[in-house]
Amino acid sequence: MSARQPRSILGLAFALALSAAALSGCVSGEGDTRHLQPLPPRLVAEMSGKGMTQADPILVRLFKQESELEVWKRDRSGQYALLKTYPMCRWSGQLGPKKREGDRQAPEGFYTVTADLMNPRSQFYLSFNLGYPNALEQAQGYTGSALMVHGACTSAGCYAMTDEGVTEIYGLAREAFAGGQRSFQVQALPFRMTPQNMARHRNNPNIAFWRNLKEGSDHFEATKQPPALAACGRRYVFNPGAGAGPLSPDAPCPAYEVEPTIAAVVAQRQSRDEQRFTELVGSGLPAMNYAYLDGGMHKSFRGLLQKLGPERMQTMVAGKIEISRPEAALADPYGGGDQAAEVETTASLVKQ
Repeated sequence: MSARQPRSILGLAFALALSAAALSGCVSGEGDTRHLQPLPPRLVAEMSGKGMTQADPILVRLFKQESELEVWKRDRSGQYALLKTYPMCRWSGQLGPKKREGDRQAPEGFYTVTADLMNPRSQFYLSFNLGYPNALEQAQGYTGSALMVHGACTSAGCYAMTDEGVTEIYGLAREAFAGGQRSFQVQALPFRMTPQNMARHRNNPNIAFWRNLKEGSDHFEATKQPPALAACGRRYVFNPGAGAGPLSPDAPCPAYEVEPTIAAVVAQRQSRDEQRFTELVGSGLPAMNYAYLDGGMHKSFRGLLQKLGPERMQTMVAGKIEISRPEAALADPYGGGDQAAEVETTASLVKQ
């Protein structure tokens, strides 16, 4: 099926997928149209100003340490550009991958979300399933299920974006599917994969895994295109050439090449970052290992939690769903987030 098939055909397929998801989720009642809320005019105007339409494809990036979610969208140039950064209300666990059911870890890795993974009747307002465990995680024996990006402000291995936040994110995905996108990529990362963060976490037991994740992040940052995903040798492989042969997560990697133009720009970025990493370590930048009590919360929401308390904040961001482990959220050792997101979030919630 072409990615440019008529909206009517793809819209019907998406509607059928949503119906199936509704049957498997926690149904909130007939006539519930929360999943059909139009995108805010302000957001549509921002898209237009950036050369994007509602129908253009999206890509999602999650950053645990900074407690942020980014939505990227393809613009008229054919490349992906950042549309909006959303503050994350809650994630649980520690920095590092999810390995077993019940460990409260929010996943880290590369995921592909199809229309059937969208849930318009989630008990956490709206949600989409990341598809954990992916092929690589299955090969490693990792277990877990129903790992979501959803509303509210509670997490036991998910990424909670508040009801208001997930409404926009869900709507962006809905419109992209209706416009012809058959799946969108989610890059779930422990932190922004900068030389500074890699240097700070260089002694963490997960550093080899994070270096592999950084390869994928570098492919995207260098090309502004979602990298083609594969796995072999128990690691991710990005943009393998057509002649690479079959790749299996639990088999050694065969000889393969990346398309020369992509390989060149990625190598240039990696060389620059590695040089900066070496400089930072040589300058005496201390290695740190953040010990999270249980996940984190964007600093804009932490401010509200400190000011209002969990009960009052809950009514603003999560309806009847309690904020999970508020004392742990306040103990977030990093408290990430950018000032612009903080101002926008606080202003939006205070008006409610």
